[in-house]
Amino acid sequence: MNESASIVVNTRRFRKLHKFIALPVFIFIFLIGITGLLLGWKKQTGLLPETRKSALDKNTAWVSTEHVMAVAEKFMNDSVQKQCTIDRLDYRPKQGVIKVLFNSCFYEIQIDGKSGAVLSHGRRYSDLIERIHDGSILDFLTGDNTQFFKLGYTTWLSLSLIGLSLSGFFLWYNPKIIKKRKHKL
Repeated sequence: MNESASIVVNTRRFRKLHKFIALPVFIFIFLIGITGLLLGWKKQTGLLPETRKSALDKNTAWVSTEHVMAVAEKFMNDSVQKQCTIDRLDYRPKQGVIKVLFNSCFYEIQIDGKSGAVLSHGRRYSDLIERIHDGSILDFLTGDNTQFFKLGYTTWLSLSLIGLSLSGFFLWYNPKIIKKRKHKL
């Protein structure tokens, strides 16, 4: 078999490999593309509540972390009527605001860091979209803290994308080599 025939055979192999990888992962790659786009535009599309600002003086002392957590838990129980645990506090010194983020209900409460008053509250759809994007939604739904699904999903898709990129390159490159060799003859 001459060199040109070998390139043709390899190109056919890359085409089969490309199709073998692409068909099973198509939906997931499409899903990652859509969720990635939404995450990139989360502030502009309302998937994330707008950050409020404190109206108080910069020199006013901030309320304690314990007070912020107590206000947030009381507000969730009384006003929102949801039982969620606090995941983290996001301090925004320039705005004078503390965002209280909850881990199981995709919700946030913004509290004035100076007065301790609730400034706003709302759903954080971006957190749900992020979990879909990185595959951790299955870990969340099953209550698995080992991140088994997330790690398997990201590993499988990453290796698939690497394989698609490599086989796609050779599907593009090999015909150029064949064409160049045909012109030499």
